[in-house]
Amino acid sequence: MSLAQEYELLRRVPVFADIEPAKLKLLAFMSERVGFDDGKLLCRQGDPAGSLTVATIGANEIVAEMAILCDTTRNASVRAKGRVVALRISKEPFMRMVREFPAMAVSIMRELANRLDATNTQLSAALSEVRRLRETPGQSAAAH
Repeated sequence: MSLAQEYELLRRVPVFADIEPAKLKLLAFMSERVGFDDGKLLCRQGDPAGSLTVATIGANEIVAEMAILCDTTRNASVRAKGRVVALRISKEPFMRMVREFPAMAVSIMRELANRLDATNTQLSAALSEVRRLRETPGQSAAAH
């Protein structure tokens, strides 16, 4: 993958979309291209966060950023489904870009807020389903 291709990949990631092209090219230059075969781990839950992996999980999604932003260990494992080519961005260049570009920080906050909202919606639906199952009279455990 060329520097131009890495730049184009990063440019399509919503979190990076508003970054000035020269700075985004610098970030692309500082990234490392890594490949993962089907079933291989991109990162493992509990591992320390020394880098950020940007991967095409869904189109142009960013993964494994929480541990870097929270300065903690990974809260999930990420496994490749099919062949995955990703750009790994080390913690320091990523955090430097966040500090230098408020628009990027705002984009990250929006992405995290959207994920939190989706998680809250899923948890609410699951809680409603648990309550419904508890309140349904006459159903045995074997019926489920």
